[in-house]
Amino acid sequence: MKLDQRMQAISLILSDVDGVLTDGGIHYDNQGVESKRFHVRDGMGISLWQQVGHQFGVLTARNSHIVKVRAAELNVSIVRQGFVDKLPAAQQIINENNLKPENVCYIGDDLPDIPVMRFVGMAVAVADAAAEVRALAHFTTKANGGCGAVRELIEFILTSQKRWGELVTKYSSRT
Repeated sequence: MKLDQRMQAISLILSDVDGVLTDGGIHYDNQGVESKRFHVRDGMGISLWQQVGHQFGVLTARNSHIVKVRAAELNVSIVRQGFVDKLPAAQQIINENNLKPENVCYIGDDLPDIPVMRFVGMAVAVADAAAEVRALAHFTTKANGGCGAVRELIEFILTSQKRWGELVTKYSSRT
């Protein structure tokens, strides 16, 4: 199936967190408090994706309070943390939302993402993903993880779905 055909069916993007929505760095202060850096344009992209009626979710092997905070800030209700084996969690999300695998895009960066990427309709790797992940992706972003890769993906799909222009017009016409 051609990439454009795959994109037409997408209504849910599932994303890994570390290495995709962040640059993969995990920072700890002297008290052991963790921090992560999220890119603001990824957040805007997620908001735009949701504005056209699509869903966005995160699926990560780690557990982090920061992920819950960022997801809540972006009104992302699909948040699954602590799943080293991500495929059963992805299948559950798809079933709970009455979707088919072909309606789902998954963006990842490392080996634990491969089973989900093989299962869904559109597999995406960030530019600095592991070689094995890039090799099986239907699309690889130009941006590295944590540097606007999710925004790039969202623009790419919404442009293919002929929805990007309406968003640009909406913001361009504001005075």
